[in-house]
Amino acid sequence: MKTTLDIATQLIELLRNHQFVAAYEELFTDDAISIDPLKPDLSPIKGLPTLIAFEKAFLSKAKIESINISEPMISGVYFATRLSMQVTIDSSNVPFEELCVYEVRDGKIISQQFFINR
Repeated sequence: MKTTLDIATQLIELLRNHQFVAAYEELFTDDAISIDPLKPDLSPIKGLPTLIAFEKAFLSKAKIESINISEPMISGVYFATRLSMQVTIDSSNVPFEELCVYEVRDGKIISQQFFINR
């Protein structure tokens, strides 16, 4: 079974290569949840199909210009990374700085939470 470090390393590699949907498909459980401050009502996003749909909706309106992801910091079943991106949305360049925290169980990510500086 994959360790938390294995999952973190694979996730970072996929994200650095802009393979955001593949990251969900390969690394997340079917019932994973996400707490994302970009979601208008701030309620958790529940279930892999919903997570993928939310990601695809974001990617359909945002062009990722650059992405930088730190190496993971591991603490048991949790890991965190610092992510910074330059994104173009509606012809505007929008910088994102966020802390991403993930929880891993049985070799898959079961939850993620983003803390975004805007």
